[in-house]
Amino acid sequence: MLNRKPDAFHLTSPRAISSVGPTATRGLALGRALDLTVAIVALTVLAVPMVIIGLVIRLTSKGPALFAQQRIGYRGQTFTMYKFRTMRTGVGDEPLRELIAAELRGEDTSVNGSHKLNADSRVTSIGAFLRRTSLDELPQLLNVLLADMSLVGPRPCLEWEARMFPSQFQPRFSVRPGITGLWQVSGRSTVSTLEMLHLDLTYVRTRNAFSDLSILLRTVPSLLRDRSAR
Repeated sequence: MLNRKPDAFHLTSPRAISSVGPTATRGLALGRALDLTVAIVALTVLAVPMVIIGLVIRLTSKGPALFAQQRIGYRGQTFTMYKFRTMRTGVGDEPLRELIAAELRGEDTSVNGSHKLNADSRVTSIGAFLRRTSLDELPQLLNVLLADMSLVGPRPCLEWEARMFPSQFQPRFSVRPGITGLWQVSGRSTVSTLEMLHLDLTYVRTRNAFSDLSILLRTVPSLLRDRSAR
């Protein structure tokens, strides 16, 4: 079942989010309308391919087709994010924790131009394909319908990631996380964690419905150009 009761996640130094004026309110309403329209159309068009992807996952590795995980979203609220499962079941996230910590210390962790984990043995064969093509993200359209996420926004992070982020990046939690974002069209896997956080701040300062639409239109070409995704 879909989780509709998110728990509050208390950021280290939470900032109050000021109220918005009429112009900003209209912009938010337009953005939500865009989210709903695109999500409904996409889920309708992609329903059969998503069922096929789910069946392939079930047939090629043990475990469920969908992967549900707690992430941090708007105003530090936790929510259940859905993805197609790309890893073997029962594996830990220690390698990812070490990678993120190193990047936040300013270390260069890139391998062949990618800041993702290199040769991650936890990822299944079909999972590697789904990650390269970002097809594993499709179930997040459900999160968009539930208003946990937007089509465009900062990447939804894990709770332990949020606790590691320097306080200067807390404004990223003043908007809903997105399936795609400025980080995605600016380099995807070639963008380090620190670079992604700075892009998040840029997005929060400049966001509007038209910039969101621009990012959406740039997302597919960005995926096609990226050869470093894992």
